[in-house]
Amino acid sequence: MKKFKLKSGDTVKVIAGDNKGSEGKVLQIIKDKDRVLVEGVNLVSKHTKPSAQNPQGGIVKKEASLHISNVMLVEEGVAVRVGYNVDGDTKTRISKKTKK
Repeated sequence: MKKFKLKSGDTVKVIAGDNKGSEGKVLQIIKDKDRVLVEGVNLVSKHTKPSAQNPQGGIVKKEASLHISNVMLVEEGVAVRVGYNVDGDTKTRISKKTKK
């Protein structure tokens, strides 16, 4: 099983690709594909047919996933690498830059 250093709800910054420099919250992590959904980043247009939920139909903007290697965790406004500090039975996530 793969271990990722990001969690849902973390604020991340895109470090590569068309959306480089954008920031947003992680909505979902797709573990089997190594991808993340970030709120307000990598928006695509999806054409939808009229339905009961959307009687008008039309074009809907929706977030597409990014590869997890293209995002970095943001702490105190700065993108940081993440490590773990193990003290006995407790494992805490720390930033490698600030050691917090």
